[in-house]
Amino acid sequence: QVQLVESGGGLVQPGGSLGLSCAASGSIFSINAMGWYRQAPGKQRELVSTMPTGSSTYYADSVKGRFTISRDNAKNTVYLQMSSLKPMDTAVYYCYLKGQRSSDSIPDVYWGRGTQVTVSS
Repeated sequence: QVQLVESGGGLVQPGGSLGLSCAASGSIFSINAMGWYRQAPGKQRELVSTMPTGSSTYYADSVKGRFTISRDNAKNTVYLQMSSLKPMDTAVYYCYLKGQRSSDSIPDVYWGRGTQVTVSS
């Protein structure tokens, strides 16, 4: 079974920086994409950033220029470096992985439990 575990969340002041990481484990044959969603209180879950395999990196307009996504493919880990944080960035951040468990299986999407990021003075 594929499992994803996020880490790095916490409380940070506006203008500060915070780094998130997400490590995937289990049986993974291939990865189509890894990335991050977030969900603020009372709002829908939104895509923050994604790194598709063989495609261009995507950033939501609200975080462009402030967040940087990266991947360590050898460790099946995705990172999100956040800087110039704003109160509007406060949310639970969820890691996801889209991939296959075997060469003849259909792609599935797997989710982490989420990590809380709070931006407040």
